[in-house]
Amino acid sequence: MEKAILRIEHLTKTYPGGKRAVDDLSLQVCAGDIYGFIGQNGAGKTTTLRATVGVLPFDGGEIFIDGMSVREQPVQCKAVTAYIPDNPDLYDYLTGVQYLNYIGDIFGVEKEVRRQRIEKYADMFRIRGDLGSLIGAYSHGMKQKLAVTGALLHAPKLMILDEPFVGLDPEAAFKLKQVFHEMCEAGSAIFFSTHVLDVAEKLCNKIAIIKGGKLMADGDIEAVRGDESLEAVFMEVLESHEK
Repeated sequence: MEKAILRIEHLTKTYPGGKRAVDDLSLQVCAGDIYGFIGQNGAGKTTTLRATVGVLPFDGGEIFIDGMSVREQPVQCKAVTAYIPDNPDLYDYLTGVQYLNYIGDIFGVEKEVRRQRIEKYADMFRIRGDLGSLIGAYSHGMKQKLAVTGALLHAPKLMILDEPFVGLDPEAAFKLKQVFHEMCEAGSAIFFSTHVLDVAEKLCNKIAIIKGGKLMADGDIEAVRGDESLEAVFMEVLESHEK
């Protein structure tokens, strides 16, 4: 039986003013999954991700990471999770290596292990020569690569990313996909939102489609897609649920 790394059960989030951003959403991400979360702008993807990592409180339901409650055991959940938002807000007045060591300290990554991982991923994403520079001088793409490197330092069991390929050059995007596969082979899980259906179709083994805060379809990508393209299925799902 597959081990659930992430379980979202009947998640509901309503913002002030009455807008229900997520409505009774349930899904499960297991060890080895690369799980794509797709939907239009404003569908509830980012709200779901932020609630999952404990950044945003939620009204109803439960979220479990590696069997632990996000509500009841937030620190333990964060210890095995990495989160990269769509626009990483890093510390402009730290150098790249200072930022990575700060992240390493937070997660208690042993110094030699930390050094090896920084070298590995900084080389992989071609930012090693920039680690002595202030983050404020980095381009958006370089900040994204630094954030990814930092997220990988503690070898998370669950990696959650919001539009991870935006701003990455083709080589870095390819390398990040390789990292996803390596992590999943080691028993971790990836859960990420994306607008790029082609990426989801080629990379993911499972997907979920969300519209208006409600889950419209989810499961193995072959079962959701059938004989059609993911793009065709996505459009059919949206159109079939139009009011």
